[in-house]
Amino acid sequence: MSITTAEAARQELTEFKGQLIGPGDSGYDEARTVYNAMIDRRPALVARCTSAEDVSRVIGFARDHGLPLAVRGGGHHGAGLGVCDDGVVLDLSPLKDIEVDPGARTVGVGGGCVWGEVDRATHEYGLAVPAGIISTTGVAGLTLGGGIGHLSRKYGLTVDNLLAADLVLASGERVRVSDTENTDLYWAIRGGGGNFGVVTSFLFRLREVSTVVAGPTFWPAELGAEVLTAYRDFIPEAPRDLNGFFLFGSVPPGPPFPEEIHLRKVCGVVWCRVGDDTEAAAAEMAPLLDAVPEPLLHGAAPMPFPALQSAFDGIYPPGDQWYWRADFVDEIPDEAVTSHLGYGAKPPTWKSTMHLYPIDGAVHDIAPADTAWSYRNARWATVYAGVDSDPAGAERVKRWSVDYSDALHPYSAGGAYVNMMMDEGQERVRASYRDNYARLARIKADRDPDNLFRLNQNIQPAPRT
Repeated sequence: MSITTAEAARQELTEFKGQLIGPGDSGYDEARTVYNAMIDRRPALVARCTSAEDVSRVIGFARDHGLPLAVRGGGHHGAGLGVCDDGVVLDLSPLKDIEVDPGARTVGVGGGCVWGEVDRATHEYGLAVPAGIISTTGVAGLTLGGGIGHLSRKYGLTVDNLLAADLVLASGERVRVSDTENTDLYWAIRGGGGNFGVVTSFLFRLREVSTVVAGPTFWPAELGAEVLTAYRDFIPEAPRDLNGFFLFGSVPPGPPFPEEIHLRKVCGVVWCRVGDDTEAAAAEMAPLLDAVPEPLLHGAAPMPFPALQSAFDGIYPPGDQWYWRADFVDEIPDEAVTSHLGYGAKPPTWKSTMHLYPIDGAVHDIAPADTAWSYRNARWATVYAGVDSDPAGAERVKRWSVDYSDALHPYSAGGAYVNMMMDEGQERVRASYRDNYARLARIKADRDPDNLFRLNQNIQPAPRT
């Protein structure tokens, strides 16, 4: 009589210190759930790891049994890459250590942390890691894919602030990577995703960020063409201290937004100006605000940086239906502006949105070949996110995202930010790494020749010669 995968794991992993959860066990449904409720997969085993040793044991178990292996950090990816059917989920969530060294301006972060936990710990010292826009996002996934966020124009991507990391490889070997140790892997994980190993801890450089002048400015959606045209010319010339991403969406139906504009379809800019100087912030925003009609709301105000990072958390809690598409963008011609208005001003649900993130400034200070993240010369990263709390709306939001993306893709730079891609095929992955793909494939062949770490935006091992 054959035994289940979970039973086999309990028999074989006698030194495992974490929790092994199989179908039928208490907590199984919770353990297999990820952020996007559109994803419903049933792994044979969820292994919650408490240490790098646990991680190594689980990797060995999956490898030796020929089982698919998904690695879960925060479980936030839209494609649900942190969970699989009939395989093993290596869950990093117990790895929560955070060690701030304010003198060295560094922070060590466990692979199971989410960004809100890091933001709270570093904010005590007036410091922050540049990372994302939603604080429930996992540190590991966002970092390994690059890390675009509110501080990108000022301080670069998250990977530009990654000093070192501890990995467990497909062989079970534990290694440290930095600019002096395992430099091939250090290059590869800065944008190459989870293709090369499981990161159990990160070491980040901290930046001086405490208070920011931040918040949204909203205009009626029908002014979207006028505002986007002004924005595309404004933001590349703005000082690096000022970040602002453009959006189409709807005003959330609750505080702090005035009731008279709740659920109003809008276009807008979400601002983040480093520092508490409101006069300087106003002067830097003025060229855009003076070029377009008066907004419905101009909500930029001083706030603690973690308050900005968590501002979207309540709007987008776990459990919504998500489908997103993405592109890098070099230019936004008038024809693209018209297409944006046709879709962005007509979202299928109030949570559905388009974001256009600037990736110039400090991001452009690093050459495309210096890290795996290759689109250093792009101007923007676009995401088309269809979102609905109701499962009945899943197909509708998916269709809007796909149609919107298809309409704008002809104006794109070709590839996309891998953190915002669904499962779109190998050619799409190649396009997102461009000239860096061949080098990544060689490193993959050296470090994971059997492609154990393939449940991701997969970089396939280069053929053996």
